[in-house]
Amino acid sequence: MDVRKDDILEMKKTHPCGNKRFLVLRSGMDFKLRCIQCGHEIMIPRVKAEKNIKKIIRENSNDEL
Repeated sequence: MDVRKDDILEMKKTHPCGNKRFLVLRSGMDFKLRCIQCGHEIMIPRVKAEKNIKKIIRENSNDEL
């Protein structure tokens, strides 16, 4: 799965604050995500995060070649 920095991930499960969207701060073997609504930052293993991703929202979608 192609997840990049500054992508917004819409997850299947909600954060305790009720939000489903997270901003990607770092990607690699694990992701550092920030909740869009409350600002809480979490580190989650890549495998666990990829299972929970419903949709990837990219701000600049003109990266196509």
